[in-house]
Amino acid sequence: MADGKRLFAALVASMLLASTSDMSWATEQAQQRRAGRDVRQETRQGSRHTKHDCRAADQKSNSQCRQDKRDTKQHGRQAARDIKY
Repeated sequence: MADGKRLFAALVASMLLASTSDMSWATEQAQQRRAGRDVRQETRQGSRHTKHDCRAADQKSNSQCRQDKRDTKQHGRQAARDIKY
């Protein structure tokens, strides 16, 4: 009977250890997703400022300013991907 209790205790302990590592991985993924979201959100603001500054300087056409905004957002997306993967 004592051997059965030890076996059960060992089984429970191993299950707890396995679930703990899974939880830490999930937490790490959540942190990476959150960091990626933060980067994309900051990029949105930055791209708006890029376009606004471009239009205010009146050095380029509206389509060129839009392209600058797109490029800025694309760089932000890539930075977010680098964080996640």
